[in-house]
Amino acid sequence: MGTTNVKQKRKETRAVRKDVEARREQAFLSLPQRRTECDQTVFRICKGVKAFSFCKRKNLPLTGGMDRIIPGWNPYLPGKPTGMLKSHTAPVIYIHVSAEDNKIFSMSTDNTIKVWDLETDSCLFTASSKASGIKGEFAACLYLPHSRALCVAADTAVLPHLRLRSGSPPEPYLVVSHQEPVVCCRYNPAFWQVVNCSEASVVKVWDFETGRLLSGFTGAHGNAGITCLTFDISGRRLITGGRDGCLKIWSYSNGHCLHTLQHDEKENEVCDCTYLEMNQHKYIIAVGWDKRINVYFDAPRDFHRFWKPQPHWQDDLNHGHKEDILCAAQCPPFLLATSSYDGEVIIWNVISGHMYCKLNTSSPSDGAEDRKSPNRSVSCLAFLETRAAKFESVAASLIANRPRGSVTFWRLFGGACSIANFTPSRDKAQVSSIAVTAGDALAYVADWKGFVHIYDIKEYGLQGPELQSPKSVTFWRAHVSVVTSLELIEKNFLLSSSLDCTVCLWSRGGEYIGTFGQHSPWDIFTPTSWSHPRVPYEILTDPQSMPAYPVLEGNVAAMHTEVEEQDNVAEEKAKPEKTPNPCSPEDPILEAEMKEDIDRWCAFRNGRLPLDQNQPSRRTCELGWPSIYQTLRCHEVACVSAVGEKPDLSIIGSDLLNLNFLAQEKEGREAAQEEH
Repeated sequence: MGTTNVKQKRKETRAVRKDVEARREQAFLSLPQRRTECDQTVFRICKGVKAFSFCKRKNLPLTGGMDRIIPGWNPYLPGKPTGMLKSHTAPVIYIHVSAEDNKIFSMSTDNTIKVWDLETDSCLFTASSKASGIKGEFAACLYLPHSRALCVAADTAVLPHLRLRSGSPPEPYLVVSHQEPVVCCRYNPAFWQVVNCSEASVVKVWDFETGRLLSGFTGAHGNAGITCLTFDISGRRLITGGRDGCLKIWSYSNGHCLHTLQHDEKENEVCDCTYLEMNQHKYIIAVGWDKRINVYFDAPRDFHRFWKPQPHWQDDLNHGHKEDILCAAQCPPFLLATSSYDGEVIIWNVISGHMYCKLNTSSPSDGAEDRKSPNRSVSCLAFLETRAAKFESVAASLIANRPRGSVTFWRLFGGACSIANFTPSRDKAQVSSIAVTAGDALAYVADWKGFVHIYDIKEYGLQGPELQSPKSVTFWRAHVSVVTSLELIEKNFLLSSSLDCTVCLWSRGGEYIGTFGQHSPWDIFTPTSWSHPRVPYEILTDPQSMPAYPVLEGNVAAMHTEVEEQDNVAEEKAKPEKTPNPCSPEDPILEAEMKEDIDRWCAFRNGRLPLDQNQPSRRTCELGWPSIYQTLRCHEVACVSAVGEKPDLSIIGSDLLNLNFLAQEKEGREAAQEEH
């Protein structure tokens, strides 16, 4: 290949004018140009290289050697591999990348052949020397793409064939995005990408439009896990915080660490971080187990590898948190909210560094169990930005979770106090994540059981204290474990991650689009390509995904929201007891509903029925109709054959037309005998 250095090209352009004939002869003979020192990348690999392969489609070099590891490299960053294939037990001596089959073939000195997936870096197949028939010392190896065979020359020549299934492989029952629990995920609007991190310090980058894996890197914080992440204003840099007590700024497209942010104290876990721009200055704010607010000045022109935080605010030192800080949320232009393990919430003025107000989460109205509970932590905060920006003195401006699964709306201006409190979950599951739409119209609340609740808060808490919970729009189960993060994307989609190792994408109303990592991609602009009406397999089979107990008992309609169910239960208690009058099976309305149940059940068996409870139903809610899961009906089976009558087996193999004629002739003779 020709030179890629700009200065070298300019020199060659000037040289062309001086020696045109020599250049023409060089071009005619197609002689290669000498590469300069600045045009090459040198990879220094421990224990040397015994095998090498290059994937032109993905621009991915692969090496293998005595360390039994196959690392993948970025051609422009030789310092650290982008991924490693670890499974061989002997030195690797052959590597081949088949871009057409999306496979990687490797062979080691013990004559073991392995097939890897180029997208996921997972080992698909292992053939030992005994199974493949390769004996003796390895001499040479060559992959034949047309016959999909690997020709291995040892004592004998062996051609193991790669047999592929016809058509696309079936989707596995359990689809996971990571091999470890996912602790956080964020959407990058600049590149339409989704970035998430796991407890094993693995970072993965996904395409938002299709759900395909684009890139990733491991060991972001060494052996320490990642706890939080965010982006800068431009979206070109990724900022992660870990259990090792430091923040790292990445060029996440290639996995290169640009800066490390850490204070001089001992390693205290970073629990949350946020990026804000104020007065044309940019800051990174981190909170964690050191009980302090660490502010780092973001200077892109500072080429030092390690950055130190700014001096702590005086109010933070004198009147700040006394326990570990778990969460931080910002509200432009200058408000910052932090919450700690002891339930304390503090609102800060970022410009001056002064404490604006302190919220007392333990009120006299709390029960004895709430006051004595050892876990009083507040781990979720969300500003209602349109209200906070107007400094409304009556309306609620902040949402926070509380112990025993409750959610509190706080008024910040005109006397900070709690003006509303409700519990979304039936069994008081702790709220783990909160997201609010633009304009503060809807609030998405997720809990430890994996449920996501949507509430209409457009008019909620605007005129002062509220005695009732906000209107419940819908709810569904998104995961089978703790939901670690929620984020609204482009006003129409919801991104969720969980400790069940999955990252899922949903529509704004809860329609299941897909799980990042599934084999079949989706088109975000084509709803027919979404997984809806199906749901994730683990949710369908989990016992806690069953309807609530009042539905099973038949007291409440299966399609009701929680508010409607509570109202119906109250109405039933207020009504006098009456003798039940069940409908007869001949009722035409009941027959129509039975037919609908049967049709929906058949559609469900064929995989076409939505499993969410958000579908509109034409049944009247007051009748309390049971759903298709609880409808059982008994039918009498008619006796069509005489008991003990032995069947006639002599007709087997005979002509049916002759049998019918003989049977009619026999009946005629019997009738004549009876008349006689």
